[in-house]
Amino acid sequence: MKHAEGQPVLLTDFIPATGGATTEVLITGDNFSSDTSDIKVTINGKVCTIIGANTKQIMVIVPKKCGSGSLVVTMGKDSVVSSAPFTYIFTTTVSTLAGGGTAGFADGQGADAMFSFNGQSWYRMMGIGTDDKGNVFVTDPGNACIRKIDSSGNASVLAGSPGNAGGSDGKGTEARFQIPYGLAVDAQGNVYTADPGTWSIRKITPDGTTTTLGGTAQEPWNVAVDKASGKIYYSSTGGGSVFEMKADGSSVAIVNGISAPGGLAFDNGGNMYVSSNTGHTIIRYKAGTWEPTIIAGATGVPGFVNGTGAAARFANPWGLAVDGDGTVYVAGNGSYGTNVDESIRAISPNTWDVITYAGNGVAGYSDGIGGLANFNAPMGVAVDKNGVVYVLDKNNNRVRKIVSE
Repeated sequence: MKHAEGQPVLLTDFIPATGGATTEVLITGDNFSSDTSDIKVTINGKVCTIIGANTKQIMVIVPKKCGSGSLVVTMGKDSVVSSAPFTYIFTTTVSTLAGGGTAGFADGQGADAMFSFNGQSWYRMMGIGTDDKGNVFVTDPGNACIRKIDSSGNASVLAGSPGNAGGSDGKGTEARFQIPYGLAVDAQGNVYTADPGTWSIRKITPDGTTTTLGGTAQEPWNVAVDKASGKIYYSSTGGGSVFEMKADGSSVAIVNGISAPGGLAFDNGGNMYVSSNTGHTIIRYKAGTWEPTIIAGATGVPGFVNGTGAAARFANPWGLAVDGDGTVYVAGNGSYGTNVDESIRAISPNTWDVITYAGNGVAGYSDGIGGLANFNAPMGVAVDKNGVVYVLDKNNNRVRKIVSE
């Protein structure tokens, strides 16, 4: 039987109310259609696969990584929204991509590689990013260089001379950095880093050639690329501002007055996200107008609590990343030491529902499933085109990998 067009679509219940990818959900109501081609069902805006229907029930399969949100049933021009959300449960697996746990320098594969992320306790880097070829790039301030890790976990030097700090441009090991902190990768695979030691933003091409884009108006701690426009932005924790870098190497402030801006990232629509480290919030700035909205956390109220929007709590949030669907990932510990949050959190787009993606509130080191894994000062986070998440795990001197489902 067909849906009665123009008449209300009723949704009285759906079970189960929680689940992960491939969960089968039975929707009960009225004025549906027995022709599945007439029906569209979404959760949090993501389309579900319909496997059966009649006028009073629809059976659907939950899509991967849809996140939590309203369930919407649409019949032609008529639709209905569930009064309660479907709660999505991520299944994440944490492993170690590279690093053996001890500070030092060594190229090599997996645990044979060595980084110096915590060579000094005051290092506050968050530099990690990915290109479309499966490579991961990290800032290594203790070794004054930029490292490249391929998809097999082989670590090498992209630019800089390990242990030889400076501020000169050049190719490969001819270049010099002081304390590279922030890192971003553009659509062409060029790497950018913010170096507060030289007050500069540097560009490294895929062949390792480093050039200086320009000096900075404030001490730069992080850098980001709006891939839609190709524009480069940087933030200053000390000055509380975010700047757009111009082609001539000059820069102009686009927002001011942020309480210790840490993470900096853009979604596909050009909206900018900033973590306020001492404000304990995540802020979204609307593309074009830079109008601010606190999407998660409460200003000046630290904690480690999941929830929606202002009900969530963060404690010194640091690195940020945004995936292709608009999910925001937050590296939980941007402090100088242990923290109540030693996890990676995920914020669903539009609903701003905050969950713990991996890790927990206890510092340590262990691979494992979701909250059973441990990080020790996770400071940087990145996500590749396939939705795989990578973490710069500072005090473990490791780069971790998180695969969902």
